[in-house]
Amino acid sequence: MRENQARISWAHPAISPSFPDGQKRLAEQWLSAITADVARGDFIDPNASRTTFPEFAEKWLASQSGDPNTRASMESQLKLHAFPRIGSRQLGSFQPSHIRQFVTQLEETGMSGSYARVIFSNVRAVLSAAVEDGCLRRNPCNSRTVTPPAMGSRRVVPWEPERVFAVRAAIVERFRPMVDVGAGCGLRQGEILGLSVDDIDFDSGTVHVVQQLKLSLSKAVFAPPKGGKLRDVPLPDPVAGALQEHIKRYPPVEIKLPWMRGNGQPVTRRLIFTGPNGGHVWRTSLNEDHWKPALAKAGVIPKAKSREHAAAREHGMHALRHFYASVLLDAGESIKALAEYLGHSDPGLTLKVYAHLMPSSRDRARKALGKALRPQDPQG
Repeated sequence: MRENQARISWAHPAISPSFPDGQKRLAEQWLSAITADVARGDFIDPNASRTTFPEFAEKWLASQSGDPNTRASMESQLKLHAFPRIGSRQLGSFQPSHIRQFVTQLEETGMSGSYARVIFSNVRAVLSAAVEDGCLRRNPCNSRTVTPPAMGSRRVVPWEPERVFAVRAAIVERFRPMVDVGAGCGLRQGEILGLSVDDIDFDSGTVHVVQQLKLSLSKAVFAPPKGGKLRDVPLPDPVAGALQEHIKRYPPVEIKLPWMRGNGQPVTRRLIFTGPNGGHVWRTSLNEDHWKPALAKAGVIPKAKSREHAAAREHGMHALRHFYASVLLDAGESIKALAEYLGHSDPGLTLKVYAHLMPSSRDRARKALGKALRPQDPQG
């Protein structure tokens, strides 16, 4: 036993305390406690636990792989909202009370609940990594006394068909079918911009959603749809007709871009939607030069006094996706099927966002009974 204890003490010279003469019993108790912690996997190196939150977070960020945009967003959110509030707190000193205070400070800023939750999740991810690296015994974000920032009660309010038609009529002809694809197939903006003629099967009435056009650190790239969720979406006849007419007027153009990252392998796609000069459509240009002016012309947002329009986050092209969801739910489509068409990995997310749009049992009963009790045409 003494040999084992001596070996453990030697293996961690940085944590060996100095005990006064005649305190052999205290030294043995201390070493026994360390031995037990090591055996349980609870041992925390004091040197590591003295690492500050910003120091550990920056090293953790540098080691992250995957989408460079995600890493850049996390770095920005931590530096803007976490580091100033948490400060140079050492990892070993974290308590649930510190996280509760952090959550309160986030909520007091007035930022949206969803954004505050993203920041909270980033902090929780950093501290989870600290636990796994032996710098922290347990993650205080996971304490039962810690509640993530409140999401708020904001609900999706889908556009009425008249608004969809008005915006469609107001946007330039070249980009008009984008409204058809967004409202009729539920594609995200990046998926619309990355839509290739080879992804559309007009014979079976199907759109194969296999890619999007996005920015990776300000450079345009092709990438899989959000979450890597490839899917097939029904192609309604009116949308198919609009796309076929568009392809005749504006033939698809071969566009070569890197795959996923700015230095990725180049791939070529025959894009349906391109700019007047033959290149791919830049999202910012589309939004500022065409989408927002169309919203203003349709009366959705105020007309700008200068070239710049006011922010219209709730009326971005994502509004067409909400319209699509509302129409399918009103028609009785299931949440599971809608989640598949929208490319959600979890139907629970779809239910959470759109549950309030589902017809109630009372509405269904009223319609069913009204139809059943309607006098029948004797000539029918």
